[in-house]
Amino acid sequence: NEDPSLRGGSIDALIIRATSPDKKDFVYQEAFLTTYRTFVSPSDLVDKLIQRYIFFSQFEIKKRIARYAFSLLMRVIDEIDNELTENLMKSLSGFVTKLIRHGELQLGKLLRRKSIERFNKFQITNEHLQQDIVLIQSSISSKRATLLDFHSTDISEQLTLLDSELFLKIQLSEILYMSIEQGEEYSPNLAAFTEHFNNISYWVRSRILEQNSQRQREIYFEKFLKILKHLRRLNNFNSYLAILSALDCGPLKRLNWSKSIIDSISEHTGLIDSTGSFKNYREALNASVGQPCIPYIGLILSDLTFVHIGNSDYLQDSRLINFWKRWQQFTILHKLRYCRKWEYKFTRNDRILYFFNNFDDYMNEDAQWIQSEKIKPRQKTNPYA
Repeated sequence: NEDPSLRGGSIDALIIRATSPDKKDFVYQEAFLTTYRTFVSPSDLVDKLIQRYIFFSQFEIKKRIARYAFSLLMRVIDEIDNELTENLMKSLSGFVTKLIRHGELQLGKLLRRKSIERFNKFQITNEHLQQDIVLIQSSISSKRATLLDFHSTDISEQLTLLDSELFLKIQLSEILYMSIEQGEEYSPNLAAFTEHFNNISYWVRSRILEQNSQRQREIYFEKFLKILKHLRRLNNFNSYLAILSALDCGPLKRLNWSKSIIDSISEHTGLIDSTGSFKNYREALNASVGQPCIPYIGLILSDLTFVHIGNSDYLQDSRLINFWKRWQQFTILHKLRYCRKWEYKFTRNDRILYFFNNFDDYMNEDAQWIQSEKIKPRQKTNPYA
């Protein structure tokens, strides 16, 4: 709905609206579930929904209202991830006991199963287990591979596979938290995805700068340009922009490159031209609907930050939540859901993943500039000229 009629309300009124059985309120409920963390904590919302269920379940004619509160509670729990706390688990456990005591065995079992499922996922997430690449010694040459040993198509597919695995772990709430709090406490998967982007960019710069001759540097540069084309075809805008930012960075840009390389870079940078609020990129992203896609999270965060800074959290009456602001946040995040509907079907290539080595082998920014100036020393200016 481009112009929703509901502009704001108290926290309790918004919760009541979210438990409405009216199908017309389906989009509102989705917007509420996506953005409620901006005005009420998950634990407080869970407590309010439990209270609503307990109160209305006492009256036979009101049990339908209680069931809708329970239904929303299940949705809330299903989407809680990094915010799971010991107190929240105690609240849920106590509610399960009450449900069973009052003969609601089916609801009690459903809630208990869902709570355990989320708790187990929370534990796994917080162990930060890094997935090991199982390498079969006989299938991998002892010779250290180079970028040129692999087809550009295969490299782009493995980059996309890694990006997709990290992207699908990100909860929408993490992106919303990051746009408001600018912190990583509740956004570990988003932080890992951002670090991955930066590591790829530094890794690409390093592979080019470490080459000993201009010819080799150009061969590597052209190789990455080929990989860019395949990433664009795959709608992997994350690695695409990570590599493009590397090829267009200061330490590389100042070096001497052939006209064909300069022209190719110009063609690609047109996609992220900031003119018209990144019109070219947004059109490319919209054109990818119906296909697997990995968006550039940086622009989504920028859009959300713009909405957050430009709109008050409350209406003129400070007791009323400005839900119009939440509609805007929901619209931005809802587009991200479409990118998750279709998955890439690539097979892991252990040899290429081993070569990537988590993109940990790179020069820091100072080292990149030092290497760049070794290749092409700065011209000394004559102070007496």
